[in-house]
Amino acid sequence: MAGKLFFAMTVCACLLSGCTVGPWYKTPAVPTPPDYKESAPANYSAAPPGTWQPAQPQDTVLKGKWWEMFNEPELNALEDQLNINNQNIAQYFQNFMAARAQVREARANYFPTVTVAPSYTRSRSPGTLNGTSVSTNTGTGTGTGTGVSAGGSSTRGASTFTDLSLPFDVSWEPDLWGRIRSTVHEYQYAAQVSAADLENERLTEQADLAVYYFELRGQDALQDLYNRTIEADKKSLELTRALVETGIDSPEAVAQAEVTLQNAEEAGIGVATNRALYEHAMATLIGKPASVFSMPVKMLSTPVPAIPVGIPSQLLQRRPDIAAAERAMAQANAIIGVEKTAYYPTLDLAATGGLQSSAISTLFSAPALFWSLGASASELIFDAGQRKATVAQYTANYNADVAAYKQTVLTAFQQVEDYVATLRVLSQQISRQGEAVQAAQRYLDIATARYQTGLDPYLDVITAQNILLSDQQTQVTLRVSEMTAAVQLIQALGGGWNVTQLPAPAQVTAKTPSRQSANAP
Repeated sequence: MAGKLFFAMTVCACLLSGCTVGPWYKTPAVPTPPDYKESAPANYSAAPPGTWQPAQPQDTVLKGKWWEMFNEPELNALEDQLNINNQNIAQYFQNFMAARAQVREARANYFPTVTVAPSYTRSRSPGTLNGTSVSTNTGTGTGTGTGVSAGGSSTRGASTFTDLSLPFDVSWEPDLWGRIRSTVHEYQYAAQVSAADLENERLTEQADLAVYYFELRGQDALQDLYNRTIEADKKSLELTRALVETGIDSPEAVAQAEVTLQNAEEAGIGVATNRALYEHAMATLIGKPASVFSMPVKMLSTPVPAIPVGIPSQLLQRRPDIAAAERAMAQANAIIGVEKTAYYPTLDLAATGGLQSSAISTLFSAPALFWSLGASASELIFDAGQRKATVAQYTANYNADVAAYKQTVLTAFQQVEDYVATLRVLSQQISRQGEAVQAAQRYLDIATARYQTGLDPYLDVITAQNILLSDQQTQVTLRVSEMTAAVQLIQALGGGWNVTQLPAPAQVTAKTPSRQSANAP
């Protein structure tokens, strides 16, 4: 009768375990403009030739190794090393693996727990105790018979007792209201958040490496500029000395030429500091000690590629930080479901059984079998509003995650608009700056010619030299800013990532990571 009752309760528990309490989750809608304002054709219609424009058609998206669009073999090799050896990426990957393990831990609660505690006891009892003779008779079963007689003599001597036990305990708490199911969902979504964080960190490290690479190339361009300036200043100094010797100019001009040369040499030496810092930062990103890494000198000559911007609605699917914020909302929603199950009763089913005997020969016989079945239910009657407050707390957390998600989307739109506008304006500045450099060079040529003929003082040459150097420095700086803005625009667009690469709940639950989720460094 007890077995039938236990079976009936188990069946009912299995049927009730299909119930789930808690709010249904739906991704909140966010306002999405049809197009990016800064990439509109009207912004480029009046722009000078050579002005940067986004790639067309607009539905084109970045894919895979986005850095290859710059056609820089050295950068491609560095990015490949970063994906393998970067320690920040490795740390985020291990965080993801830990989150996956938590999913399996939560799923284990679906099933009963079984424990076994085998024991073997062999004991000896004395024949006499405090002047009383004790006689112990051991039967064929597990019990003992004891005879007691008065007086100081022993009647039968000591006896031994053997106990063999093999008990099994089974306990199970059915998931009547979906508490375990909601907990599993919570950890699945948390693992997806971790996977998105991993991809966001990967994209950040990739973009940082590309930025440092172009910054370093900019330092090489500046070094080349100062080298050429120093050579030109040396020639000017030689010319000034020659003119002084012929009486056309004065020693003051020689001193001015020497100061100009020394200033250029000092500035040229200082470029090495920034180059070293960028080189060291790149070494750290690719997982190498700065002491063993070096980059060959190369001028900055890479043109900015036409980057496919696409449309705003695509951005929601392309940025890993947006995916992480969305999955965080789903996780917060699942936690509300977990906390709401506290309003409902819990049921515990337990069973104990096993074998016990005083001899190994009879341990596996029917008389040695024992068992017991039991069930208990509990329901919290009064908690002074604790459960209600807890649900309110996690509901507020969910609403905060909704606000964070919407803010992440808005920030993403802003960043794309920012860098599209930056690239357009920078390309126009570079075009105008090129014209300024040419004009400054003509000015220097004229000032030098007039100085050589004695029409103007050497101070005019110095002024022209400073203007040319400043314009050339600005030209290099603008080119570096243009390249870094291109990298930042690609980062704002999500790189080559897409939400389809986010592992599904079944993939984060599997013991073996899928190809997407196992993209370890």
